[in-house]
Amino acid sequence: MSADAQEALRRRVVQAVRNGMSQTEAARVFQVARPTVTRWMGVAATGSLRALRAKPRGRPPGTQVAAADAARVVRLIVGRCPDQLRLPFTLWTREAVQRLLRRDFGIEVSVWTVGRYLAQWGLTPQKPLTRAYEQNPGAVRRWLDDEYPAIRTEARAIGAEIHWGDEMGFRSDYHAGRTYGQRGQTPVVPATGQRFRANVISALTNRGRLAFMVFREGFTAAVFLRFLRRLIRLVRRPVFLVVDSHPVHRARPVTQWVTAHADAIRLVFLPGYSPDLNPDEFLNHDVKVNTVGRQRPADQAQLIANVRSYLRITQHHPAAVRRLFDAPSVRYAAA
Repeated sequence: MSADAQEALRRRVVQAVRNGMSQTEAARVFQVARPTVTRWMGVAATGSLRALRAKPRGRPPGTQVAAADAARVVRLIVGRCPDQLRLPFTLWTREAVQRLLRRDFGIEVSVWTVGRYLAQWGLTPQKPLTRAYEQNPGAVRRWLDDEYPAIRTEARAIGAEIHWGDEMGFRSDYHAGRTYGQRGQTPVVPATGQRFRANVISALTNRGRLAFMVFREGFTAAVFLRFLRRLIRLVRRPVFLVVDSHPVHRARPVTQWVTAHADAIRLVFLPGYSPDLNPDEFLNHDVKVNTVGRQRPADQAQLIANVRSYLRITQHHPAAVRRLFDAPSVRYAAA
């Protein structure tokens, strides 16, 4: 029944009893419980018929958290991790926010109410990016505000191409994604106990050019130099290759060779512990998820063939390479 219909029923029952009908008879006629009629009569006796009015239904509007406190909670969630606030959680979950509200604001609510609050505050569950504690925010700001703009200006002045390079290892037992199965029963995927791996080094530009080399051995200075020689033969113009501070990139043979070929190539180093600034990291993730993680090679040769085939397809689609620069952390390199 609607709230108005329930109010009308209560009034009719009370009025009937006041007109001489017994409470038992009123309960039978109006098809309500006998104790309910007694309760309604008691309410009417203390507050007249106005006490029988329908009351608002459902969850009360707003939240128990004051506006100023809500703004503070949002700042804590956006700016801090739970463990930084001495909460026993790594990520912000409804339980973590529930604990924060109870400890710092004295507000006791259910996890479902916490989820409603988070939605009202414009917060949604998201997969976080990982950032090393060792990253120097000052160095990152200098890179974004001063160093990279200067490198871009110099490259344009001499007609050089800026390439972003990185290396990746992949193994046959890596998998990504999900598969369907019966509820409550984790699916089992048969796989060989033999594990094999390979490596790839790549370099890409914001204009959609991609160069790569797949190799079986470990990543050494000799391997890196072999890739650099191929890269300058492919580009046929000066190259600024942006890489991280991997020991191989700074090895003496590499430094000596780059110095001897300064007119053809120059290595530029990203701030330490800042893979999120390198668009090539997104290519690595793409390859791992869509090639290594979704196919099951029988041997190392097939593993290498799968990766090489996927990279060749990507190589012939410059738009797909350019889209790697759309991520917020690397958008600065798209121009």
